[in-house]
Amino acid sequence: MDVDPGSGMKDVFAPDESTPIEVVGAGPAGLAAAITLARGGRRVVVHEAQREVGHRFRRDLQGLENWSSARDILDQMREAGLSTGFDAMPCTHGVGFDAWDRAYPLKSSRPLCYLVERGPRPGSLDRALLDQALALGVEVRFGSRKQGLSGPGILASGPRMADAIAVGYHFDSPMPDGFRVILDESLAPGGYAYLLTVGGRGTVKSCMFRDFGRQRLYVERTVERFRRLVGLDMLSPRFHGGVGNFFVPATGYHDGHPVVGEQAGFQDAFGGFGMRYAMLSGVMAAESLMDGTDYDASWQGEMKRPMQTAHVNRAIYNHLGNRGYRWLLRGQAWSGDTRAFFGWLYRSARVRRLIVPWMQGRRA
Repeated sequence: MDVDPGSGMKDVFAPDESTPIEVVGAGPAGLAAAITLARGGRRVVVHEAQREVGHRFRRDLQGLENWSSARDILDQMREAGLSTGFDAMPCTHGVGFDAWDRAYPLKSSRPLCYLVERGPRPGSLDRALLDQALALGVEVRFGSRKQGLSGPGILASGPRMADAIAVGYHFDSPMPDGFRVILDESLAPGGYAYLLTVGGRGTVKSCMFRDFGRQRLYVERTVERFRRLVGLDMLSPRFHGGVGNFFVPATGYHDGHPVVGEQAGFQDAFGGFGMRYAMLSGVMAAESLMDGTDYDASWQGEMKRPMQTAHVNRAIYNHLGNRGYRWLLRGQAWSGDTRAFFGWLYRSARVRRLIVPWMQGRRA
């Protein structure tokens, strides 16, 4: 699916080294862009509408995806010059449940993902990137709601609509560290329910791709199911929700400016993971401004195919529902390595692409 986020003019605002570059948005994409520019010797001003970094997440635990590329995401961040000075729990073992409560081991010799905290607190991913940007001399203007750019800059203001939502609770808990997933349409239509715990804190949510109007019902079903299956123990629960926006854009430019992160649609349509794409797109956009190269060629070469494959996977599992989720859990269990199995799902999808028109015809 190709969706144009706006005018596709390419970088008509190419800056010289003395021109300050503005970045709209201080999420992972915007901060990655600012860090890359500052490391290249450029003066950078970041505009953030909220009063603190990571305002919309507030202690949310999330998975930093580590299967769509053969390269480990932390190594990739270090190679790009981005700080990895945040708390990150490598997840090599977990458990998944199907709609019939059958448990399947999730295991890998290398981290399937890293559990990280989002928000303004020390140790969070957002705070680590902010601290690095400030140390490099980036000027961050909180409470600055920038509507447009008249000079050189990068747009990174986050999702514009909700293609998926993740709703549930943050809480304190004596539960051991770990990650657990339930694939069941009655808990998370089109998506999955998850429970993450690390260091005495936890997040439990329903990540749903449709039927948002009944989100409270799905959240309460999710909480009850995790209580029954794994003894979910929540202390001081705080309700929280977030949205995700994903599409494959026709161009990564809007009015001549590179667009990065979720504002550009750069998020995983299959599982809803977006931090990896956000940070990589920020780095590539910044490099394109400094080098005078084509940003579209960069992100399309690095991210377009796995993003398109994620959309194909999403279409297939939307059609198959709980039967497909059970196959997914069985398939990764039979493979013996969940990361390798998910990596296969994100490689060439020629056969799966042929399946989608057939499924669409059956729905008609």
